[in-house]
Amino acid sequence: MPDRTKSEQGEQILRFWTPLLLRSILIVSVFILLVGLLLALSRPSSYYMKSFEKAQQGLVHQRTSASTIFREAIHGDPDAVMIIGLMVLTLVPLARVVFCLLVFLRERDLIYVLFTAYVLVGLILGIFLGRIG
Repeated sequence: MPDRTKSEQGEQILRFWTPLLLRSILIVSVFILLVGLLLALSRPSSYYMKSFEKAQQGLVHQRTSASTIFREAIHGDPDAVMIIGLMVLTLVPLARVVFCLLVFLRERDLIYVLFTAYVLVGLILGIFLGRIG
C-alpha cells in the first residue's frame, strides 16, 4: 500500500471530518432551538402581549451576562434557550476555520496558515465587537 503524502491526508481529513463536525454542531443547535420553540409555545399568550407592550413603550431587554442566560435556560426560559441555540449556531463557521487552521498547521502550509489565522482573528474580533457595540 503506497504511503500517502501529508497533503492527501490533510485533504482526506478536510473532506471527512469537517462536514461531520459542522453537521454535528448544526444538529445540536437545531435541537436546542426546537426545545426553545416548544418551551415558547407552552407560555400563555398574555406573556407575549405584555412583552409587545413593553417593546412599544421602549422598554427593551437590557444586556445580560452569559451566566445569567445559562441560569435562565436551566430554569426553562424559552428566550434564554433559543439564545443558547443561536450561540451554538455561531460556532459552525468558527469551528470550520479553526479546523482548517489546524490542518494547515499540520501540513506546514504557511500561506494558508496566515490567511486562515487572519480570517479567524476577524471572526473573533467580530464576536467581541458585537458583544461590546
